[in-house]
Amino acid sequence: MCDSFPKTKSVIDMAKTIFPLTLLLSLLLSSISLTLAADYPLSTKSRWIVNKSGHRVKLACVNWPSHLKPVVAEGLSSQPMDSISKKIKEMGFNCVRLTWPLELMINDTLAFNVTVKQSFERYGLDHELQGIYIHNPSIVNTPLINAVVYSLGRNDVMVILDNHKTVPGWCCSNDDPDAFFGDPKFNPDLWMLGLKKMATIFMDVNNVIGMSLRNELRGYNHTAKDWYTYMQRGAEAVHGSNPNVLVILSGLDFDADLTFLKDRPVNLSFKKKLVLELHWYAFTNGTGQWKSHNVNDFCSQIFTKEHRTGGFLLDQGFPLFLSEFGTDQRGGDFEGNRYMSCMLAWAAEKDIDWAVWALTGVYYFREGKRGVVEAYGMLDANWHHVHNHTYLQRLSVIQPPHKGPGIKHNHHKKIFHPLTGLCLVRKSPCYESELTLGPCTKDEPWSYSHGDRLEIKGGHKSCVEGETSVGRSVKLGKKCTKIKRISATKMHLSFKNNDGLLVCLDVDSDNNIVANHCKCLTGDISCEPASQWFKIF
Repeated sequence: MCDSFPKTKSVIDMAKTIFPLTLLLSLLLSSISLTLAADYPLSTKSRWIVNKSGHRVKLACVNWPSHLKPVVAEGLSSQPMDSISKKIKEMGFNCVRLTWPLELMINDTLAFNVTVKQSFERYGLDHELQGIYIHNPSIVNTPLINAVVYSLGRNDVMVILDNHKTVPGWCCSNDDPDAFFGDPKFNPDLWMLGLKKMATIFMDVNNVIGMSLRNELRGYNHTAKDWYTYMQRGAEAVHGSNPNVLVILSGLDFDADLTFLKDRPVNLSFKKKLVLELHWYAFTNGTGQWKSHNVNDFCSQIFTKEHRTGGFLLDQGFPLFLSEFGTDQRGGDFEGNRYMSCMLAWAAEKDIDWAVWALTGVYYFREGKRGVVEAYGMLDANWHHVHNHTYLQRLSVIQPPHKGPGIKHNHHKKIFHPLTGLCLVRKSPCYESELTLGPCTKDEPWSYSHGDRLEIKGGHKSCVEGETSVGRSVKLGKKCTKIKRISATKMHLSFKNNDGLLVCLDVDSDNNIVANHCKCLTGDISCEPASQWFKIF
């Protein structure tokens, strides 16, 4: 937000008499020059999100919370907003899912009569306020309209505005008073009014490419019938107020269920703007489930479940946005670690649009406590360094698009190792070469065909050989062996070695590819198969 933002009471009062939020933001926009790509707005083409030229734009987003009680984007007491925006871009994200509470739009007192300074003082956040004075002084005395949208635009980062809750605060439980339409704090008419205001405010802000209508609909009274009634009305309200943005609809049961759309599609007056969203965490599949099952068997079951609950929409020609996923980056989340390898394999194969939870290093004020560290956060507590570089590396393979309109199609495969976020590559370009893991950006022309041979084409064509002993390196050569995809997940790549033993590709401590006895194929709940998981896509 720029220093020339109008701060006098007379200007704010004058804005209120017309259309308060729209005019106030237009004054702000007039003083900001955004450096944006020229191919907005975005639309949809079958299951793909595309730009004005019809080329695919893959959403690789991070969630930036702004819906908690201070109603200020997290982190602005720790770093200048432009520094955070630049860091988002440096980490390989092209998009932010920015959360906001409905009261910001329907409560004029909150939106206009409460400044950033007053909001922090209300919750006794004196230390955090001093940080705002140091790092983002221009927003101290401004209303609670989110300035980071424009900072992201200056750094070529797209924004999806996500209505996360009605009342500012942490989310979510079935007992929340704003869980579903008709709950005490979820008036559908006020919700639509708030959506219209937010959509109108950002009508001419090109980097605002989408609006997510409501996060994680849930509760004891949620029904598919009411979902159709209100979500369709909300979608029309947003599109009527701002036809440029993608309209993103979440499902039921904490956004884990879109099954009801299989036989009854959404009925809207507009086309080529509709996106559906889905959430998937380890606990989405039930507490303790990843711990109490064989991981191959359970991951395979979850692949099937995710297709049934939402993945089928890709087959029906709708974009599907995995708008929340993630796990504890400190490494101690046993179930989360198992889930993450499974989820990444699925996301890579589907080449899906996504938003990881979350950017946050530490929250100003969460559930009555100050300075709560976000274990799932991409940034550290100072909002400056990457929290976990290995975790970011694992996401890197799903950041770029691999297929879709305008994407160069070379018919080559990648062989992705979800546990590390790396891919199968040659140690050297020589004809006979050992195999290792390396960046997935390396253009290795793999093919998997012709009698189940795993081949590299280009120059001297060579393939995976079977003449190796257990524990020894796997090499490329001319004596091709048959590679079978086994186990329920089809991610174990197996072959018979020169001793006649069934072995699988595995990874040693130096990331070299070796042949080992195939492990954890079924039954054993304690065994960890992820070192032997390779996804061909």
